[in-house]
Amino acid sequence: MRISLFSAALVASLIGYGSTIALVMAAAAALGATPAQTASWVLAVCLTKGLGSALLSIWARVPVSLAWSTPGAALLAVTTGVNMPEAVGAFLLTGALIALTGLLKPLARLIATIPDGIAAGMLAGVLLPFCLQLAPATADLPALVLPMIAAFALVRLANPALAVLAALATGLGLAYLTGTASAPDLALPWPQLTYIAPTFRIEVLLGLGLPLYLVTMASQNLPGFATLRAAGYAPPVRRALAVTGGLSMLAGLFGGHTSNMAAITAAICMGDDVHPDRNQRWKVGLVYGSCWVALGLLSPMLLVIIAALPGALIAAIVGLALLAPLTGALTNAFGTPAQRFPAAVTLIVSASGVSAFGIGAAFWGLSAGLAVFLLEQGAARVRR
Repeated sequence: MRISLFSAALVASLIGYGSTIALVMAAAAALGATPAQTASWVLAVCLTKGLGSALLSIWARVPVSLAWSTPGAALLAVTTGVNMPEAVGAFLLTGALIALTGLLKPLARLIATIPDGIAAGMLAGVLLPFCLQLAPATADLPALVLPMIAAFALVRLANPALAVLAALATGLGLAYLTGTASAPDLALPWPQLTYIAPTFRIEVLLGLGLPLYLVTMASQNLPGFATLRAAGYAPPVRRALAVTGGLSMLAGLFGGHTSNMAAITAAICMGDDVHPDRNQRWKVGLVYGSCWVALGLLSPMLLVIIAALPGALIAAIVGLALLAPLTGALTNAFGTPAQRFPAAVTLIVSASGVSAFGIGAAFWGLSAGLAVFLLEQGAARVRR
């Protein structure tokens, strides 16, 4: 194999892991996961992403790269009143819905009827609270966070994909050099998968499982397919949804949240510099998958290193990592004039954190936005 296949896959996997692992850890903490369950969570998702990327690349002969659901992790991180067994039940529902979307055309058509602006408004509402934590984190730890922001801003000018990884490296280095973070004990056990028996509670399935499915489809899978199409490949839509949905259900039993198509990191694996023969670029999926398996096996050590960082520094890293997704969500939310007001309602309710009947804000934001949209559409038809 060409060395460029290895370099592209390594960079893509490191960016995918390093830029959002802090968010995954925040999600695990919000659900009350034990250290063993958190390690199992990361290992399960890494293994399923690695397996899925390799399998789909071989099957479809296109360079398929999978990722964990970043907006899904953000949604989990603001969830309250849900424990790990209940979250596992929601993960199983989300994976089943993704798989069924690939297998059943009517379900895919039903999801397609949700206006893009409202779906984007829900995503923006989920992401906004994390980005708002960036300024308070800077005020709490200016000596660490300001250099990290500077590294992010400067690297972003040359290579936006590497900006968050540069910020993470800067924050890690300064935290350990200054003694702000305690030196971790690296004498860790071999990574293990921990089975978590699911609990199914209707409020959690509606308030967490359904929004997790929607944000994953709207903000991860659809852009991932579009990235493949823009690179000149025919995306294996139905096979990819069936595989990622099934693997997400499997990972869910060990605490892992949803896997899906990658977009930004996928683009790294599709350029001319990866392989001059576009028909051979599918092989990068094999290397990419192997990198994720290796990251999963190293996860106990990596998690301990990151967990030793101050909370404000973690909040700043997460805020920086979600700036680009928030920008994209806001652009899509307000891009269509007829959907702007419903999208704004969706964003405000989703960002409020309000919970009713045990169901979280993302669901109520989506419901409120759809209600306003349908009301406006009905009034417009009456006027005509």
